[in-house]
Amino acid sequence: MAKVSMIEREKKRAALVEKFAARRARLKEIASDTDRPMEERFKARLKLAKMPRNASPTRLHNRCEVSGRPKAFYRKLRMSRIALRDLASMGQIPGMVKSSW
Repeated sequence: MAKVSMIEREKKRAALVEKFAARRARLKEIASDTDRPMEERFKARLKLAKMPRNASPTRLHNRCEVSGRPKAFYRKLRMSRIALRDLASMGQIPGMVKSSW
């Protein structure tokens, strides 16, 4: 199980990303528009730089919904390989059986 503080920090980052998403998109659009004057584009870049770092979606890290583990994460199932194996061995995932050959 991951530290609760790390899981909460990740939730806080996700909330910040959602809060600033529209503003970031608008500023990025202005900054990349070559038809606008250079000063306006530069001001947009400065405003973008002044935003909180955690408002950037790049800083989000996928975590397991079950254990909070940040590594070995399956996107489709939203859980780590270890949590998946535990649930499968307990028979809680329909259709998933332990392989044997």
